[in-house]
Amino acid sequence: MSGTRRAGFGGTLSRALDSDVAYSFRTSPIAIVSAIVALICILGAVFAPWIAPHDPFDLASLSLMDSLQPPMFMQDGSSAFPLGTDNQGRDMLSGIMYGARISLGVGLSSVLFAILVGIAVGLTAGYAGGFIDAALMRIADIQLTFPAILIALLVDGVVGAVLPKELHEKLEIYVLIFAIGISNWPQFARTVRGSTLVERSRDYVLAARVIGISPIRIMLSHILPNVLGPVLVIGTLNLGFAIIAEATLSFLGVGLPPTQPSLGTLIRIGNDFLFSGEWWITVFPGVALVLMVLSINLLGDWLRDALNPRLR
Repeated sequence: MSGTRRAGFGGTLSRALDSDVAYSFRTSPIAIVSAIVALICILGAVFAPWIAPHDPFDLASLSLMDSLQPPMFMQDGSSAFPLGTDNQGRDMLSGIMYGARISLGVGLSSVLFAILVGIAVGLTAGYAGGFIDAALMRIADIQLTFPAILIALLVDGVVGAVLPKELHEKLEIYVLIFAIGISNWPQFARTVRGSTLVERSRDYVLAARVIGISPIRIMLSHILPNVLGPVLVIGTLNLGFAIIAEATLSFLGVGLPPTQPSLGTLIRIGNDFLFSGEWWITVFPGVALVLMVLSINLLGDWLRDALNPRLR
């Protein structure tokens, strides 16, 4: 039986490597380079506690005597801090790795939250139709008239005003995830609704209705697997936006606090020292943010083209 499982896995892997998507990836230099850069950023963020030279959260190891040290390739630089230090003596390389960890976590969590809400609303609107469809889509249309970052600012401000200060500080990262996620769900909802309108008239859905399968089971077991392709593409593209939204909110001072240095927080801190000569505090986190978001967006563009049958 184990041999059968190995043969089955080998056959699945062989079919995956011979698929149109795999061929498109192998023949796209931009996709390969973007995947390598994104993989480096993700691995550096995930394994930051083990591979980072220092721990920026360990206050006992920080020293103000090490503050504002230049990168090691500049005069007075030290190999102990390859990219220099910030105003609190935190190693910039370690701060970038831990900051990317937070930025990726917030971005991925908010996109997953937006996908769940968007799929639920889109499936319900597309399958039910009528008044429910009209009401849900008008809500989505109203939200789409406002910039997503403005909605995130509004949600964060309202939650901050309602919750006590101590509780809001403890829940800040969850509030940020909710604020970014709730501002992005209409895109997923409209895409899923459009695909559901097409799928609900298919023969397999009509047959499921005839034999008495419940609407919820039809939506989850029959329609949902057939509408996940566009959702995956939009989710990949929105991951880069979510990371930028987190960095923007943190840069504006309404995101994560300085004790949790995301990339946006590091850029905001470095902005105060940019014109005094300590450019590395804001430039290096900015470059890391650009590389991470650009590689993810380029992968999303490639995935959109690879899954588009009209371009094959």
